[in-house]
Amino acid sequence: MSFLNHFNSIEDTRSHINQKHNLLDIIFLTVVAIVSGAEGWKDIKQFGDSKLAWLRKFRAFENGIPVDDTIARIISSLEPEALLSCFIAWVNEVREKNNQSVIAFDGKTLRHSFDGDRKTAIHSVSAYAVDQGLVLAQCKSKSKKNEVATVLELIELLELEGNIVTADAMHCLKKTAKAVEKKGGDYALQVKDNQSKLNKEIKAYFHKERRDNAEFVKQCAYETIDHGHGRIEQRTYTQLPVTDWLEQRQGWAKLNSIIEVVRERTVGEETSKETAYYISSLPVEPEKAAKAIRKHWGIENSAHWVLDMTFKEDESRIRRGDAPENMATFRRFAMNLARLSPIKDSMKGKLKQAAWSDEVRESLIFG
Repeated sequence: MSFLNHFNSIEDTRSHINQKHNLLDIIFLTVVAIVSGAEGWKDIKQFGDSKLAWLRKFRAFENGIPVDDTIARIISSLEPEALLSCFIAWVNEVREKNNQSVIAFDGKTLRHSFDGDRKTAIHSVSAYAVDQGLVLAQCKSKSKKNEVATVLELIELLELEGNIVTADAMHCLKKTAKAVEKKGGDYALQVKDNQSKLNKEIKAYFHKERRDNAEFVKQCAYETIDHGHGRIEQRTYTQLPVTDWLEQRQGWAKLNSIIEVVRERTVGEETSKETAYYISSLPVEPEKAAKAIRKHWGIENSAHWVLDMTFKEDESRIRRGDAPENMATFRRFAMNLARLSPIKDSMKGKLKQAAWSDEVRESLIFG
């Protein structure tokens, strides 16, 4: 039961008189119940009651399954930072057995986690290994405005060597680039108005190079075309090396290239076009840079969407103490376990199978 061993370091903050139910028993129950489709405290309680014999194959559960209010109290008593450390330790162990990846950082608000004032809804930041489909970490941010500080904390915690970090324009900052470089990673960060001088200079440089070195610019381009459902999407990625001409390069750690992405979308007879710019520590390899930028959106499509549509995270009304943040970590734990399973099915299908079949559930939990 290697995954549960990572939780041994969590301190049980309950008084001795309130420790009728073993902490690791309840953590195990919570993770397994979520893997089987449970969404709230009542679901976890009912799953435990119906599967107590199966649960006792792996944990004692000497006093049976606690009432749902007790489950809520135990989970909300966990220190979120300690739980996150256990989660990251487990993920890092898993990643040692897999190839390295593009790591996308992005924020997500738990819409119904507020208590009274909507502004108190929890905003968390996740780091997502796109190629492996694994959430590497998620951490509560004081607000969307504090997302930068949260990303810097996660960068410090994660193993980044050999990986490419991607993030939206909010994180196109010298301190972010420096933090990634310090951990041995590469980066591809979108440039927008928060770096207006850099953005304007990059645009001017591409214009200059197309005028003076048109053939070279063509050699530094990579194009993709996708089509289906009556639409055609063409993307052209052009990556140029950073030179002394770019005065705004000063102060950026390991800044090796700039990237222009032109996206042209045709639906019926209507065509729209947009251009975005990125800075990167990657050398000029347009195809590699293109894949890193394109993969960034995997965190929206394969992580956030699944959490909302399959795990019903956006609908969760769990609000007690640190429970919303802790349950968010457990959902990501459950999603990772299901993703690692070789069972051929959708995420929703795997959770359904886990609910119905002890054998499938055991396979998802223990590999």
